[in-house]
Amino acid sequence: MWDTGMDIRDVQVIRTRTDVYFGVGAIDSIDAIAGQMAARGIKSALVVTGHSAYKVTGAWAKIAPALDRVNIRYAVYDGVTPNPTTGQVDTAVALGADIEAGAVIAIGGGSAIDAGKGAAILLRNPGKTAAALFNCEFAPKEALPILAVNLTHGTGSESNRFAVVTDTEKNFKPVIAFDCIYPTWAIDDPALMATLSEKQTRFVSIDAVNHVIEAATSRSANPLAVMLASETVKLVSKYLPLALREPGNLTARYFLAYAAMIAGVAFDNSLLHYTHALEHPLSAVRPDLAHGLGLSILLPAVVKEIYPARSVVLADLLAPIVPGLTGVPGEAEKAAKGVEKWLVSVGVSEKLADFGFTADDVDSLVDLTLKTPSLSGLLDQAPTEANRLSIASIYLNSLGWIS
Repeated sequence: MWDTGMDIRDVQVIRTRTDVYFGVGAIDSIDAIAGQMAARGIKSALVVTGHSAYKVTGAWAKIAPALDRVNIRYAVYDGVTPNPTTGQVDTAVALGADIEAGAVIAIGGGSAIDAGKGAAILLRNPGKTAAALFNCEFAPKEALPILAVNLTHGTGSESNRFAVVTDTEKNFKPVIAFDCIYPTWAIDDPALMATLSEKQTRFVSIDAVNHVIEAATSRSANPLAVMLASETVKLVSKYLPLALREPGNLTARYFLAYAAMIAGVAFDNSLLHYTHALEHPLSAVRPDLAHGLGLSILLPAVVKEIYPARSVVLADLLAPIVPGLTGVPGEAEKAAKGVEKWLVSVGVSEKLADFGFTADDVDSLVDLTLKTPSLSGLLDQAPTEANRLSIASIYLNSLGWIS
């Protein structure tokens, strides 16, 4: 494969709608980025991050001095949790308003980057709340410039226009998508990802696989998304087992980070559907359920549901993890069981029943899926008709093993 000849320490700028500084050592590009910020007249920045990863990874030790050197003041909000909330975004915004922030620097995985995107919108649209934003009560046209310093290889949020934040009062976990929140700059440095735990490594990588399976089979799928999807699955299938065996292997981290980034571009082009629409209610109800794990649990049942409608695409896409598929619509169960087997091989055997969900919960989960603002837009992209019956079937098939 082409990946064997890449110099992982040759930092390159990959240009999507975002300038992504990519490669081992990319964090050192912060000086150039800070200089660009200063040249734009940015004098202060709100830093949005989690409690410790921004320090543990070494990212902050590079970023803070770079900002100091160009006299950009900053305030740090480090209260972002997995499955961030509207309350966290509002608290960050208040901190940013106090220093008249001219940019947002989001440091972390998808949670921190998504929260930072929300803050960037609200700081440009004073008087609005995070609940109003994420419940789609207004459509912003502007946001502050965003720098996304990505610390995981999963969400692709550093290279697209999406953000997800939970409204805990309603148990809604909606998704927003606006052109104004494409990050202006992003840093993908695999060396910053070497401290990910085994579970995080596993779940974020499977998140990327989910992104492309949905993007390549959506009603809006285009050739670019399908091509990027195919490459993503190949890279994850090859390098995730290596990263699990050797957490410090930067070659594995490099290609997993690349896979996640191009997966973000894939679904930026062709959108998502069932798996993400149905996972959001799960982690809204159970915030301790990691997003990537929720997606993993749902994926086999989603494959079973959509395979007859997209059998040829899925047979090709899944070939690295489920060999032997021929693209015949009738092999949906074989495909779903094959995905289950692959998930087990990388350490994911959990089902919804393991988290206390039962058949009695399905109706309420279906209701949340149908009522949460914005999720209808995802369901509309599903390759089969997304209705109460199909949604309930996916949840029910995710309680236990595919049969």
